[in-house]
Amino acid sequence: MFTAEQLKAAHSKVKSGADFPAYMREIKELGVTHYEAYVSDGRIDYHGNDNYTVQVSERYDPIQIAAQLNVTLFKAELLAHQQGKTDYITFIRMCAENGIEKWKIRMDDMTCTYYDLAQNEILTEQIPQ
Repeated sequence: MFTAEQLKAAHSKVKSGADFPAYMREIKELGVTHYEAYVSDGRIDYHGNDNYTVQVSERYDPIQIAAQLNVTLFKAELLAHQQGKTDYITFIRMCAENGIEKWKIRMDDMTCTYYDLAQNEILTEQIPQ
C-alpha cells in the first residue's frame, strides 16, 4: 500500500492544474482508489482497498471558507487553473473565497466533485487521462 511520503512526493510535482492528470495517474498506480481534499486546512484523506486510509496533514495556515457560494467565478478561475495560469495555493485561496469547502476524487471513473460548506455537489468534472 501507499505511504504518506509517497503521496507527498507525488503531490509536490503539481505546480498548476496542468500537472493534475499526471499526478492522478501516479497516485492511482500507488493504489489510491479515492480521496478528499479539504480547502480550509489542506489535509487530504487518501483511501485504498480494504478500508486502507492515509491522512496527509495540512500544508498551509488555515483558511476560512466563504459562506456565500459564487459558482460562476469559481468555474472561471478553475478553468484558468486547469490551463496552468495559477499555482496550487492560488487555487486553494480561490476555492475558499468562492465557497468551495472540499473536493473528492474518484479514481474508478476519474472524476472530481467540488462541494460547498453544506456538502452540496457544486460541480463534477471528468479528469483528463
